[in-house]
Amino acid sequence: MDIISLGQYELVYNAFSFAIAVMGAATVFFFLGRSQVSPAYRTALTITGLVTLIAMYHYVRIFGSWEASFTVVAGQVKSTGVKFNDAYRYVDWLLTVPLLLIELILVMRLSPAETMAKGTKLGLLAAIMVILGYPGEISGDAGTRWLWWSLAMIPFLIIVYDLFFGLKKSIDSQPASARGLISTARWVTVISWCFYPVVFVFPMIGFTGGAATTAVQVGYTIADIVAKAMFGVLIYMIAVRKSEAEAHA
Repeated sequence: MDIISLGQYELVYNAFSFAIAVMGAATVFFFLGRSQVSPAYRTALTITGLVTLIAMYHYVRIFGSWEASFTVVAGQVKSTGVKFNDAYRYVDWLLTVPLLLIELILVMRLSPAETMAKGTKLGLLAAIMVILGYPGEISGDAGTRWLWWSLAMIPFLIIVYDLFFGLKKSIDSQPASARGLISTARWVTVISWCFYPVVFVFPMIGFTGGAATTAVQVGYTIADIVAKAMFGVLIYMIAVRKSEAEAHA
């Protein structure tokens, strides 16, 4: 683990702490919010809450691993010799990234056949994307990192294409009051997910030592908050709008 400055240590420390608070608050909000939507959308909100609950758990583990890897002595950060466990992130993503796409499919309330087909396809692609990224993440060789980054981008691009073109007809059929929010949720998914491959390449484009460690950990944390908690709020708002539209109809 690269030696980092006190400021870098505290920045990452506070970012992890903030993520735990955000994910915990979001989980409570989504589970309590189930009562505000019609039964057809409660499964989507349950999955939304599970996503942030899983993320909160893993951020607690990441936070603990960060504390165990460093000690502060007289204002200096020293390595304890305990390796920081980055695998927690990938375990989290392997569980939550497919669920993020599934909750979007569920809140759209497509036909059972289309829900199954789209959910299975996008969920599997998301899992493959995460699995392909891990060997590069743990490698210190730039060539190896670029290879696995390139492979992981293949399912990523397929997902992006499907979100913008495969779901276009389905989005057009949604109630007018929710259509804009669904389109926004699609954009938030794509833009927030673009953070991850960009953060991944930080060590390959000039970030070194403690700066690379700090940029990667803070970058991934910001991306997680946007992709899970903020995206979940959009899912909740879509469910509320659709529930109201269907009640009026």
